[in-house]
Amino acid sequence: MHDVSPRRRLLILAICCMSLLIVSLDNTVLNVALPAMRRELDATVAGMQWTIDAYTLVLASLLMLAGSTGDRIGRRKVFTAGLVLFTAGSLLCSLAPSLQWLIVFRMIQAVGGSMLNPVAMSIITNTFTDPKERARAIGVWGAVVGISMAAGPLIGGLLVDSVGWRSIFWVNLPVGLLALVLTLRYVPESRADRPRRPDPVGQLLVMALLGSLTYGIIEAPDAGWTSPLILGCAVLAAAALAGLLVYEPRRPEPLIDPRFFRSAPFSGATVIAVSAFAALSGFLFLNTLYLQEVRGLSALHAGLYMLPMAALTFLFAPLSGRLVGARGPRLPLLVAGVTMAASGLLFAAFDAASSTALLFTGYVLFGLGFGMVNAPITNTAVSGMPRAQAGVAAAVASTSRQTGGTLGVAVIGAVLAAGLGGHAYTAKAFADAARPAWWIITACGLAVLVVGLMTSGRWARATAVRTSRTLEKVPAS
Repeated sequence: MHDVSPRRRLLILAICCMSLLIVSLDNTVLNVALPAMRRELDATVAGMQWTIDAYTLVLASLLMLAGSTGDRIGRRKVFTAGLVLFTAGSLLCSLAPSLQWLIVFRMIQAVGGSMLNPVAMSIITNTFTDPKERARAIGVWGAVVGISMAAGPLIGGLLVDSVGWRSIFWVNLPVGLLALVLTLRYVPESRADRPRRPDPVGQLLVMALLGSLTYGIIEAPDAGWTSPLILGCAVLAAAALAGLLVYEPRRPEPLIDPRFFRSAPFSGATVIAVSAFAALSGFLFLNTLYLQEVRGLSALHAGLYMLPMAALTFLFAPLSGRLVGARGPRLPLLVAGVTMAASGLLFAAFDAASSTALLFTGYVLFGLGFGMVNAPITNTAVSGMPRAQAGVAAAVASTSRQTGGTLGVAVIGAVLAAGLGGHAYTAKAFADAARPAWWIITACGLAVLVVGLMTSGRWARATAVRTSRTLEKVPAS
C-alpha cells in the first residue's frame, strides 16, 4: 500500500471508521434500549446481560482468528465478508420473535463484527506507515468510539421512544451497505508476506475459556456460586487456560503468539484494554438501568443525561491520538487512569447518583478518561510489531477490549443482581446493590493508571524494540 495517494488513504481510513461506527454504535444503542427490551421480552437481569455478552463473547472469541485469517487470505476479503454478515445479523435482530432468538441473532452479528475491527486496524496500519501519521489516524479511529457514544444514546432513545426497540438495529443497515460498496471500490487487497496457518486447538481453547467464565459469572447469582453448574464452569475455564499456557508456546504458529507479551508496552496495553472496557461496559450498564428504572426517565432523556460523557470522549479521543504521536502514551494513560478512577469513586464513596451535579461530574470525568485511553491502547499494541503481524497484534488488542466488555457486564450485572436479590428498583435498594460494582469500576481505573505508568517508560519501550526484532528475525513458521 506504499503507493496509495494521501487522498485515498484518508478515504480508506473513513471506510474503516464506518465499520467501527456500526460495531460501537450497536452496543451503545442497545444499552439505552435494555429496559424496553426487558419489558417486552420479559427478561431478567441475566437476560439483559446475555443480549450484550452473547455479542461480545463471540466477538472476543473470534477476533484473533479473523485477524490472522485477514493476514493470510486477504484483508479486504475478510473485511467484506464481515460487513455482509454484520448487516444481515442486524436485520435479523430487528425481526427477533423472542429473547432467545435475539441472542442467537446477536451472535451472528458478532461473527461479522469479529471480521471488521482487527482487520480494519490492520488495513490502517499498513496504509499509514509513518508512525506519526498512524498515531493521528488511530486518534481519528478512537474519536469514532466517541461519536458512537454520543450518537448511540440519542439515536437509540429517540428510536425506542418513537418507533420501538427493534428499530435500533435498522441504523446499521444503510451504514453497512455503504461501507460495503466503498470497500469493494476503493480498498486495495493486502495480506501478510508470511501468513500464519490456522490454530484450531488454540481457537477452541479460547472459546472454552471465555464462554465458561462468562456463563459462570452471569448465571451464578441464580444458580448459586457453589452449584455443580458454576463449579463445572470454573473447572472448564481453568482447564482451558492451562491448555493455552501449555499448548500455545509449543506450536510453531500459535493463535496467540507468546512472544508478543515479551514487550512490556504490548502486555500493558492488553491489561489496560481489559480494565478500561470492563469499566466502560459496567458504567453504561449501571447508568442505563439507574436512569430509566430508578429515576423513571424515558430512553431519550436517559440518552441526553449521558451526553456529557459521550461528548468528552468524542473531544478527547483525537487529542489523545495527537499526544501519543508527539509525546508517547504516558500522559494520556495518566490522565485516563486518574479521571476514570475519580469518576468511579464519586459513585462508590459519595453516592453521586443521588445528586444531579455529582452525577454529571462523574459522567464528565469518565468521558474524559475513556476518550484518552483508546488511542494509547491501539497504538501501543501495533507500533512495536512488524507490519506483517499487524492483524494478529491488532486482534489481540481488540480481543482484550471485548473481553473486558464481556467481563464488565458479567461481573457488574452479577454483583447488581446479587445485591438486589429480587427487590424492586427503588433508589435505596439500587444504590446499596450498585455500591460494590462502583468500587470495581474504581479499581479498573486505578489499574489503567498503575499499569500505564509501569509500561510506558524507557525500559518498557526497550522491550518492545527487542520483541519486534525477534519477531522479524525469527518468525513463527
